[in-house]
Amino acid sequence: MLRLMLRKPENGRMYWEETVRQMSSIGLGSVGIVAFVAVFMGGVSAVQTVYQLVAPYISLTVVGSIVTNSSILELGPSITSLVLAGKIGSNIASELGYMRSSEQIDALEIMGVNPVSYLVGPKVVACLTMIPLLVITSIIMSILGGMVICQLTGLITFDQFIEGARSSFLPYDVFFAMCKAVTFAFFISSVSAYHGYHVHGGALEVGRASTKAVVYCCVLILLGDYILAQLLL
Repeated sequence: MLRLMLRKPENGRMYWEETVRQMSSIGLGSVGIVAFVAVFMGGVSAVQTVYQLVAPYISLTVVGSIVTNSSILELGPSITSLVLAGKIGSNIASELGYMRSSEQIDALEIMGVNPVSYLVGPKVVACLTMIPLLVITSIIMSILGGMVICQLTGLITFDQFIEGARSSFLPYDVFFAMCKAVTFAFFISSVSAYHGYHVHGGALEVGRASTKAVVYCCVLILLGDYILAQLLL
């Protein structure tokens, strides 16, 4: 399927318009849920970190360090990708599955359009472009969420949180997070498109393909998370 996707497009403008439409649907349509989940991830991690700091000789600035590092290395890319696998992955699989069951893909083949390149290619490009941006948004919102929760609840001060965040920040951690984001984006787009494109049957099979796509994406994300951590850290 990926080999067919890389063929030269019949109409570059038509493919570009479809890619922009997919970027808008995937990116802008997921900002709300990503920001909501990220804020509470940061807040919960901050509260739990303070709860576990029972030793009096440990500085409270470590809360900012732990929340920042966990948001960049794990919470931002991994948890966000799992959430997006459920939202974007199921949407891609169900959309392509419906087009297959309603014979719209067969109609594209009759018209001489490469359906894999036209339907799958823009989705993969859109995911590879927008999911890393969503991960960056998630990281920022998670850190801000932890900061705001600490300030509102009086756990630590704003200055203590910032001091801890700055003391442990490494630019390489952001590079690692982006590597994970791009890899997970490819998993979500390609696996979901494969299961949706090869649906055979009616609405029941479309639902099964959508569920299977989400499950496979989550498994690959967790497996890829471990492999990338072993290779890059």
